[in-house]
Amino acid sequence: MKKYQVVGIGNAMVDVLARADDGFLDTAGVQKGIMQLIDMDRAVDLYDRIGPAKEISGGSAANTIAGIAQLGGRTAYVGKVKDDQLGAIFAHDLRAQGADYATRLAPKTEVAETGRCIVIVTPDGERSMNTYLGVTEFLSPDDIDESQMADADWIYLEGYRFDGPDSHAAFAKAIAACKGAGGRVSITLSDPFCIERHRAAFATMIRDHVDLLFCNRAEMLSMYQTTDFEAALARAAADVDMVACTDSGNGVHILSDGARWHVPAVPTAIVDATGAGDLFAAGFLWGLTAGFDLETCGKMGNLAASEVISHIGARPETDLKTLFAEHRLL
Repeated sequence: MKKYQVVGIGNAMVDVLARADDGFLDTAGVQKGIMQLIDMDRAVDLYDRIGPAKEISGGSAANTIAGIAQLGGRTAYVGKVKDDQLGAIFAHDLRAQGADYATRLAPKTEVAETGRCIVIVTPDGERSMNTYLGVTEFLSPDDIDESQMADADWIYLEGYRFDGPDSHAAFAKAIAACKGAGGRVSITLSDPFCIERHRAAFATMIRDHVDLLFCNRAEMLSMYQTTDFEAALARAAADVDMVACTDSGNGVHILSDGARWHVPAVPTAIVDATGAGDLFAAGFLWGLTAGFDLETCGKMGNLAASEVISHIGARPETDLKTLFAEHRLL
């Protein structure tokens, strides 16, 4: 048995969550429902504009790893923060969930700061993310511990990380170490605009190295540059062993070995959609590593996602294992 069931690699961020209406988005020049990369000046400007805010450790892959750890999974996370206040908050919150986290800190003398994402949640529950990457952008191959990757059943790669200058090399090192020791690779596409920036690199990695692809409908269509959802699903299924494509209120489509499952969504009033895909992946991966069938994994993913969208913040507030048991998934 390997030490870790899942090791995640992603952008280490602290989320700053605030509520506002569509008028605020227009006035502030924020595009609704997507992730925009911003610089430090823009981050300061937006922070000054928003009303009362809540600071919560986040980062897409970190949310997934936190969810798996809460379920009792053996997990670790790789993502860079600075030796500053937000960096300390991030590390404490992740370790408190039970995940191993030992990525070397950027020193206090580093000009860039710990990354943060200003998440503006509109009354319809949609989130518009404005991301200052800070030091997390500069994760490099030196931050990848090959022995840790080799000791993982799965690694989970965050698509947002493709924006870092050394990300491709860091991912390549992690993949080689994991696969060389018999492990498997999963990736989340993260965002249609991220795909547009790095489509060729995504395509090569998916085709050559990925065993499990996580995405949503918009990301799937962007990845395969088509408006035909069924055609995109078919192409993805030809590229990887397993596909888990979420489709908002329509649930999730799971494809593997020529078989397909559609698992309906769990009806939930949306308070904040932040982290829905992250927690879907957490429930799905935990179920997979615990030996459940793919349909049950999809149900676990949907239930975990429904929990996180029922409140502000991208980390679960209800014990997920208890929730799974209540829905007779355990």
